[in-house]
Amino acid sequence: MKKRPGLNIDHEKLRENMKTVISWCDEAGIDVAGVFKITGGLASAALDYEACGAKWIASSRLEQLARAKAAGVSIPMLMIRVPMLSELDEMVKVCEYSLQSEFTTLKALDEAAIRAGKIHNVILMADLGDLREGFWELEELTEVAKYTEEVLTGLHLAGIGTNLGCYGSVIPTEAKMKQLAEYAEAVEAAIGRPLEIVSGGATSSLMPVFDGKMPAKINMLRIGGAAFTGALEETCRIYGRKELKQLHDDAITLDAEVIEVRTKPTHPVGELGVNAFGKKARYVDRGDRTRALLAIGGADFGDPDDILPQLPGAEVLGCSGDHTILDIEDCEENLKVGDVVRFKLHYSAILHLSSSENVTKYETGEIGCLL
Repeated sequence: MKKRPGLNIDHEKLRENMKTVISWCDEAGIDVAGVFKITGGLASAALDYEACGAKWIASSRLEQLARAKAAGVSIPMLMIRVPMLSELDEMVKVCEYSLQSEFTTLKALDEAAIRAGKIHNVILMADLGDLREGFWELEELTEVAKYTEEVLTGLHLAGIGTNLGCYGSVIPTEAKMKQLAEYAEAVEAAIGRPLEIVSGGATSSLMPVFDGKMPAKINMLRIGGAAFTGALEETCRIYGRKELKQLHDDAITLDAEVIEVRTKPTHPVGELGVNAFGKKARYVDRGDRTRALLAIGGADFGDPDDILPQLPGAEVLGCSGDHTILDIEDCEENLKVGDVVRFKLHYSAILHLSSSENVTKYETGEIGCLL
């Protein structure tokens, strides 16, 4: 009997998604760095990305990149979280590329690369308004680029990049992408040669690709969400992009087991305070209705809005740390204790579930084979 809860990973659907995303980018002259951190760094997902034509494997976690390399992934590794000083020596052994935004870190990284007898490739990040990592002023970016090019002998300035939509919700509009292209031209003028990489962001930056408005200067995207969540990706919810409907939205699903079925009131009875997460929740009194209790909770998946039951008529009412409550009054199927409910998942839920020690991963389909 399978252990529950279980995270189901369908490699055939994953590779179909990856191939589709990479083909969209290829038509626009863009290479893809395959970001696999959403899976908790499953090496099998990195192997899938490599087989489908990604040019780099990318993650924000060094241990995940090391695991992919140990599994035999041969394309370059890209660290997409600006590294800590304490991990630079390890990073230059594992990764061929990294994103950088701090002058202090660049100098320390140069020393680490020299100690390791390697040349490490860096992509300098420009903050175009999302207010996460990156140089804020173009003048500072060009000065640091020139210093990296001329002084830091252990580093190679491979390119520049930006991040949009992860913290500040800034949309990667045509204007933002043109701004990045102009920054790249300014850096090229400062160092006297072309850059190999101009990295225009992540899944949300597919929008100007779809619209045919991505500047030719942008030649890399760092893609994770679209490949793993497909049509359920947040950008599809926000922008309603029909292109994302070509992707599977069930390449990764969750199975959770029913542990109680009862008819109860829909509004708590008694004086109300806060819930398990210290929040004041709101409840709608719909009278007595049948509900199912599942053996999984917010400690595993985070926000209950990010799990979507594939049981017609079922509705997620909420959760505590270890339990999820479904309203099943309107379900045609009569659930009983021991039954399993399947969920489609948004990005955040997959990210949480992949890291939960209480959730077993089940992989189906060949890993890393070409379609």
